[in-house]
Amino acid sequence: MSRRAFVVVLDACGVGAAADAAQYGDEGTHTLRHVGAAEGGLRLPTLEALGLGDITPLPGVAPAGAPVVHGALAPIGPGKDSIVGHWGLMGVAAPGPLPSWPDGVPDEDRDRWGAALGTGLIGGRRSDGLAALERWGAEHLATGRPILYSSTDSVLQLAAHVDRWPEAALHDLCRALHDLLGAGAPARVIARPFRGRPGAFERTDGRHDVAMPPPGPSYLDALRDRGVPVHGVGKVADVFAGRGFDVAHPAPTNARGLAETGRLVEELAAGLAFVNLVETDQRYGHRQDTAGFHAALREIDAAVADWLPRLGAEDLLVLTADHGVDPRTEHRDHTRELVPLLARFVGPGGAPARGRHDGVLADVGASVLRWLTGETEPGLPGTPFA
Repeated sequence: MSRRAFVVVLDACGVGAAADAAQYGDEGTHTLRHVGAAEGGLRLPTLEALGLGDITPLPGVAPAGAPVVHGALAPIGPGKDSIVGHWGLMGVAAPGPLPSWPDGVPDEDRDRWGAALGTGLIGGRRSDGLAALERWGAEHLATGRPILYSSTDSVLQLAAHVDRWPEAALHDLCRALHDLLGAGAPARVIARPFRGRPGAFERTDGRHDVAMPPPGPSYLDALRDRGVPVHGVGKVADVFAGRGFDVAHPAPTNARGLAETGRLVEELAAGLAFVNLVETDQRYGHRQDTAGFHAALREIDAAVADWLPRLGAEDLLVLTADHGVDPRTEHRDHTRELVPLLARFVGPGGAPARGRHDGVLADVGASVLRWLTGETEPGLPGTPFA
């Protein structure tokens, strides 16, 4: 088959608390609604026309006259990290709570890890990334010791100045830490290179996620087994530890991710393009910058408007998310939320498919497999909507 599918993850764009959100301290969360309220309404004409306002009431987003297939998808498995969300979209649930350090890494563990890695580590506390640079950046420059910090998610992060640690060396250090921790490793160890001087530090585009491989088969594996090419744009290939991907297209910024996706819309002959647009999470969500979040959404909205006329009857476009990052929470971490579903494709009668579909994240992977191959994978969760 020469069909194509584009799954685009608007990172952290949750649409309301999941049924078990209270277990995560996230009861009452709703990322897009609260971003819209803070900004006096969302101005997203393309997403509005597709049916974003039909999923859930949103400030500034009216219901559409003829929405595409739309709904809200619930997480599968425990957690609220990017890895949990992306795995879930492709039919993989974490087997249980993954190792995390919500209260920071104990000093004795930090020092033991550093000794085993052959370099001292500083920090170790739970921290926002920019706050970690402000707190320990000067000490790092003086000592050369990488900065270690954690969050509520199953993530450890290592930050280092490019003048002290070249990006490739920092990537290697993150791989070494993940290997060192073995069965006690978190879902991801993230490299966070930065540059500049104290008071003016800034991250580079050299982020790299070292992730544990999925604990079981995914819809990506099912596609590969059937000879369907799979392209990853942004961090998605890292999130799956590379498993299931034929080609990875780096996209450390939304501008790169949108450009790469536009190129694939134009050039991809067949197969899946699985895309992550990271800035609504990494750059704006965790900083509770609602103006920046809205601006990023408007750039995505404009890009989708450009893609739509270039998609044909053999193309499936899915716009979704992986979790939330509600700006009204006291913390600055991810939130356990439902995620949006907007799916644009031509139905069996030759007309655009319409209607409501509420389900779970894995419905996306199930739909992609059936759209591209006409087949299902009984061993994986998910109900196709396409």
